[in-house]
Amino acid sequence: MVQASSQNPQVRRLIVSIHDVSPRHEGAIDRLQEQLERHGARTPAMLVVPNFWGEAPIVRGTPFATRLREWADRGIEMFLHGSEHRDTSRHDGWIKRLKANHMTAGEGEFLGLSGVEAATRIAMGRTLIEDIIGQPVAGFVAPAWLYGPGAIDALQSADIGIVEDHWRVWDAGSGRTLARSPVITWATRTPVRQKSSLAVAAIVRSIPGPRVMRLAVHPGDVGSDRVRRSISRTLDTLRRHRAISRYADLVDDTRSAA
Repeated sequence: MVQASSQNPQVRRLIVSIHDVSPRHEGAIDRLQEQLERHGARTPAMLVVPNFWGEAPIVRGTPFATRLREWADRGIEMFLHGSEHRDTSRHDGWIKRLKANHMTAGEGEFLGLSGVEAATRIAMGRTLIEDIIGQPVAGFVAPAWLYGPGAIDALQSADIGIVEDHWRVWDAGSGRTLARSPVITWATRTPVRQKSSLAVAAIVRSIPGPRVMRLAVHPGDVGSDRVRRSISRTLDTLRRHRAISRYADLVDDTRSAA
């Protein structure tokens, strides 16, 4: 396995993350962590949802809040991942409706928000998570990687750090691209989507790919043996010639290259 090295824009990197970190998914998060650690990803980034679907609030002083702080103290990068992860916006235009209805199951929370509403949710979630973990969040990732214009404006004003979508990682304040990189992820919502994501993962394992690759897992992945095996195979394959890295390493790479 390639050894990680900061401030080296030539290093081929693999960044691993766990999405939808919430008290609602605590058991699944533990299983994902155990699986990733067995395959070399000991400190995957965590994308934290303050109140998943309005039904699982993270509360200061609770055992789950304590775990978040312990994970952050271990060096795990903590990202704010929306507010509720639920899309309640009314979308105008067929492109937005297509994204909202077909790219996710009603979870593109930040796709249709105004700049004011997006900024409010980001500020509230950021305050909660940073108060719990005792350090700044690493950045923000919108649920389902979907951003509307209001969300983009709010993120730039908030200067929250690192942001990503399906194809790119960038700095929220400056807009500077840190990496152009696809996300490898698995869909378990329907049999057709699952087969498609398994096929994509198999293809990715067989081609060189860009310098930076990202692998993202979700709590729903633990319910499928086929998906779990695919995650393990993909992680093992990609890490043979890549350093398992942090998002912060992308910032270092960009500074070094400049």
